[in-house]
Amino acid sequence: MHFCAMSYLRILVHCVWTTKKRIPYLRDQIRNEIISHIRENAKLKGICIDHINGYHEHLHALISLGGQQNISEVMQKIKGESSFWINKNRLTRLKFEWQDDYWAVSIGMNQLEILRVYIRKQVEHHQKVSFEDELNKLIEEYKLERVRD
Repeated sequence: MHFCAMSYLRILVHCVWTTKKRIPYLRDQIRNEIISHIRENAKLKGICIDHINGYHEHLHALISLGGQQNISEVMQKIKGESSFWINKNRLTRLKFEWQDDYWAVSIGMNQLEILRVYIRKQVEHHQKVSFEDELNKLIEEYKLERVRD
């Protein structure tokens, strides 16, 4: 009798990335189309996006990594394919690009529901808080450090 090893894992990562030069391309309907496309494409690539939303110049995603995935590859697949799709479908007047960098932090199960609500309410949140202030708070709160991919 042959036994297969089975692993159990849950690796939750909160990711944030921006448009190139933080140009506010992601307004309302365009943002919704892009998010919808990113979700569909991620499914095809075996990337599990639990929640995704954003505002004019950035997106947040809660991603559950699989055992063979790493955050650098996942972000490259999401950003690379979506910018290609946005340009192919001419959703923006000028050439669309994502900024090269991104922010990512692991999330514990006790933070999960709070983060889901936070991601869902991005539009409301950014009526009161600028992206710059939000980013500085994330860097401070999670002690994020710059790394090379």
